[in-house]
Amino acid sequence: MSSDRTRRPDSARDKAEALFRPAAPKPAAPAPQARKLVPGAREMVTLRIDSDVLEHFQSAGPGWQDRVNEALRQAAGIGGDAALTMGELNSSNDG
Repeated sequence: MSSDRTRRPDSARDKAEALFRPAAPKPAAPAPQARKLVPGAREMVTLRIDSDVLEHFQSAGPGWQDRVNEALRQAAGIGGDAALTMGELNSSNDG
């Protein structure tokens, strides 16, 4: 064998070591942007309501979803001056 023969630049060992080197860090993902709220916008949701409660709101005709929304606002205390207290809310359930 002649000694002038050059060694391949990528030996099997070099290739194996390259596989185990730490990879370059991935660039950080951009932070998720907060959704822009549109005043008065509504969001579609699925909500399970007892059938008698649904019948109560639907019995007054169209606009029942607005009435449910207003009742929920009052119960949550975000309905303005007409907000119900927890005592008033619970007493109305007595029948």
